[in-house]
Amino acid sequence: MSSSTTSKKSTGHSHSWISRFMLKVVIFMAGLGLCGALLGTLALALAWPNLPDLSAMIDYRPRIPLRIYTADKVLIGEFGEERRNVLRFNEIPDVMKSAILSAEDDNFYQHGGIDWSGVARAVVANITHMSKSQGASTITMQVARNFYLSSEKTYTRKFYELLLTFKIEATLTKNEILDLYMNQIYLGHRAYGFAAASRTYFGKPLGEITPAEAAMLAGIPKAPSRFNPIANFDRAKARQLYVLGRMHNLGYLNDEEYEQAKNQEIIIKSAPGTPTGGYSIHGYYVAEMARQLLYSVYQDNIYSRGFNIYTTIDSKRQEAAYEALRDGILDYTRRAIYPGPEETIDLPDDIEQHPEQLDALLDGLQEKYPDSDDVLTGIVLQASPSKVIVARTSSQIIEVTDKDALKIVARGLGKNAKDKYRISRGSVVYVHKEGDHWEVVNMPTVQAAFVSLRPQDGAIQALVGGFDFQEGKFNRATQAWRQPGSSFKPFIYASALERGLTPATQISDEPFVLTAEQTGSKAWRPKNYGNRYEPMLTMRQGLYKSKNMVSIRILQAVGPKYVQDYITRFGFDRARQPAVLPLALGAGSVTPLQLAGAYAVFANGGYRVPPYLIDHVTDSTGKVIMQAKPTVAGDAAARVLDPRTAYVMNDMLRGVATYGTAARVHRALGRNDVGGKTGTTNDSNDAWFAGFTPKLVGVAWMGFDQPKSLGDSETGGGAALPIWLGYMKVALKDQAETPPGPMPDGLSRIDGDFYFDEYPPGKAVARVGLPAPSDVPVDGGGADSIADLLNRITGGGGGNAGQYTPAKPEPVPF
Repeated sequence: MSSSTTSKKSTGHSHSWISRFMLKVVIFMAGLGLCGALLGTLALALAWPNLPDLSAMIDYRPRIPLRIYTADKVLIGEFGEERRNVLRFNEIPDVMKSAILSAEDDNFYQHGGIDWSGVARAVVANITHMSKSQGASTITMQVARNFYLSSEKTYTRKFYELLLTFKIEATLTKNEILDLYMNQIYLGHRAYGFAAASRTYFGKPLGEITPAEAAMLAGIPKAPSRFNPIANFDRAKARQLYVLGRMHNLGYLNDEEYEQAKNQEIIIKSAPGTPTGGYSIHGYYVAEMARQLLYSVYQDNIYSRGFNIYTTIDSKRQEAAYEALRDGILDYTRRAIYPGPEETIDLPDDIEQHPEQLDALLDGLQEKYPDSDDVLTGIVLQASPSKVIVARTSSQIIEVTDKDALKIVARGLGKNAKDKYRISRGSVVYVHKEGDHWEVVNMPTVQAAFVSLRPQDGAIQALVGGFDFQEGKFNRATQAWRQPGSSFKPFIYASALERGLTPATQISDEPFVLTAEQTGSKAWRPKNYGNRYEPMLTMRQGLYKSKNMVSIRILQAVGPKYVQDYITRFGFDRARQPAVLPLALGAGSVTPLQLAGAYAVFANGGYRVPPYLIDHVTDSTGKVIMQAKPTVAGDAAARVLDPRTAYVMNDMLRGVATYGTAARVHRALGRNDVGGKTGTTNDSNDAWFAGFTPKLVGVAWMGFDQPKSLGDSETGGGAALPIWLGYMKVALKDQAETPPGPMPDGLSRIDGDFYFDEYPPGKAVARVGLPAPSDVPVDGGGADSIADLLNRITGGGGGNAGQYTPAKPEPVPF
């Protein structure tokens, strides 16, 4: 056999061996494949019945927080561990959908739940790096994981995730899957879903976001703790640019839109201390009141069931009340003596050349002395009587040069300033922008409260319980029991009208004294404001001038016990209004809200309408589960005051706001339908103004939490009235003036003033605390003889306060 033949045989034998070997390999691999398929089918058959039922996903009910809204549907509060805003698929803007698809799953509408090309890339990456860190999760897989599975990176979990992904794709449409993803994905800072994230990071509804903002939100799911713009703006920005590039490459953005989005400045609206990064209006006290009320009914269940509380608050009026109260407190603070900087630290001479060092220092100081809205913490870089330079950050340097602004802190800028007051380099101060100039102010220590309500039904329109809710949640509008001072006098006067006195009754204004023997303890010598006295005033004049001596003599004549019973008609607590003569000067205790409810009786013609805050409550589906049923003026069962008394008091209180201690009201508003009364307590511890129109009541209070004098020159007209006016100028804008209604039956106007028909001139009480003229059948004319006359006219004293039975005090239904 030739060598060539041998070679051919050898080659043929080799090829035959290889062929047989390859055939065996193929058969073996096919066997393995078949076994794998059989094993996979078996595993699928065993695992599929154990997969979760999708009913919870289809009937999606996430943990939605409690939300509080104004009557005009502006969000003012949110309570709950998870912040969610569930939107329907068609309510989510297309730009958000395209950003999500670009960032997470651009083949979402093409694949069946698994992006096999992505899986292949992930497998290669994991083998290369010898780890399981790289994933290829589609949106459907993320929905499966977030609803039912853990996020641990194990092959067992991935197997179940794949199976559940197939089940989801077989059960739901693509739009339904994307809808679930957009509403339930976690996006950092307790925000679940893109609608909640838009409010959390940008302070706006999702429907208003731009492509740049949508791209930033779409970049968060990759790593919510690292890529959200509050935690790390630089990373969030880098991720946003990647998403924008993807949107551009996929055709969601054209060249012009892409460039515009890349260059848009992203503004993060995150206010510290507010649940969602800031609200459009300041309704913190209102939101907390509403939360407490619903909590008393449902306990902790209120934080996850998606309840919505719709209050009676008007958003524009609420914001006006907040701004008016803050302005009033800052005005008082400017008038008060400047107490000096918060502290003064050693500031390196060259710190201005080291921005990072200055910013780090300021971060620490602002944590110790936090901002309060527009009252901002800073550190003084330079100070002189003509200029104070303050750093808020290394890039925000504020110069205070306005002469009036510098007067506020003048005692700390002079050469001879005491160390306690001295403002110098390194002093930690607060700055505030007033109009077009900056000023240095101290953080206010005085407090105030304001409440406004509708006298027709008691619906609270605005309520602010203090200067800064974050400094303490004590609500002074509802929780602070303070002496009302002269703002209480109208209720004394009203009781007198029903006991025979008239606006024309002459009353002594001479000093009044009770000896120690008369009081049983120590002598009582009340004073008029400014120690000014007159021999005699009519009751109307006494109210206009807020004369203490006149009020005391009226109460003495009518009887403290009678008045104590009578005032419960207005909603006052009997136990907090002692039946003693100092009650005439407002020595009892009221809250601002309670006083507002009482003045509503004058405003609405004599009906007691308890204040209320919540109009209705809905569940997560929008079903109304609670609905207010307020008492309405005009309901005969709610009448607590003789309509004649209400009419006369309304007239007299309008006179106070036109000619009396509150004449500033008429000058400022130019209206004739406004009534009101100032109030100042002993030593000026409390300053009040209560005022109303037939359609709106407002009460303002100012004082220190631990009662002390506001200052010898501070009064209700100077401290509280400006807050009330600041609010009313907004609230009454474009509202037509309401003329007085017709005079009630049984009331006559004689010689320019009012008389009840049963107390005409000659029968009505003509004089109190004055010697009686010979034609009046009263001997002596003193307090005792007047009381006797009143008893004869009304048929005896006792506890009966007239034809209307005093109502039992009711708790205020917040």
